[in-house]
Amino acid sequence: MTLHIDADVKFDSKVLTDVAEALEPHATEMFKQRRGRWMAVVELSHVERTEPGPDEDKAPAVKVRVTSIEVAADEITGGRLRGLQREMYDRRTSGGTLFEGSEARSA
Repeated sequence: MTLHIDADVKFDSKVLTDVAEALEPHATEMFKQRRGRWMAVVELSHVERTEPGPDEDKAPAVKVRVTSIEVAADEITGGRLRGLQREMYDRRTSGGTLFEGSEARSA
């Protein structure tokens, strides 16, 4: 039996040096494109966990920090990442569908 906790997710605003260095080559383009979007591979790490007391009317929360990031530098890489993102989304949302059986075989 899997324990389900309805926790809020919060992002830590601290930017690690490695993350800043990986974003720096894209900073000018990000500044120019106010509504721009960029595909990236991101690693998150657990920073903090908050468990409200029994009398508090708050949800538990976990805070995560971006510890590693690589931004797609061209449309080809961005397209490959979008395809991977779609595949991951399909797997995550396929419960009770035809994908569910094939997921177990391909894992």
